[in-house]
Amino acid sequence: MKLLDPFDSNMKLLAKVLDLRSAKQNVIATNIANAETPGFAKKEFLFEDELKQAIHAKPGTLATTHSNHIAITPENISSVSGNIRDVKDKTGIGDENGVSVDMEMMDLAENELLYETAAQLLKKKFSMLSYVVQEGK
Repeated sequence: MKLLDPFDSNMKLLAKVLDLRSAKQNVIATNIANAETPGFAKKEFLFEDELKQAIHAKPGTLATTHSNHIAITPENISSVSGNIRDVKDKTGIGDENGVSVDMEMMDLAENELLYETAAQLLKKKFSMLSYVVQEGK
């Protein structure tokens, strides 16, 4: 076992989470910017399930997501990319724009908190690594 493996794998995970949260923030910002655009389809950036599968995946195993399909899970965390999907308008307002600024602001706040949490955890990991490198000084 390599000495820095526990640090390295956690740091890679936290770095990936920061990247994915940043991408999600861009999608939410796009939704807010187009809240008044007729015909704009709200977008969602989904990555949480894919990331969970990558974390818990055992090499060489497959996970089924539907009885008729076999999905290949990401082999490692670095291969998680998330996906953007359109959300159909359910408001019934004639402009076919289903963006709710209030809901988007809540999603933005939640995403920001989770981003900041991951950033603080990564900072703590670097602090611990620095402490070890400096021999406890």
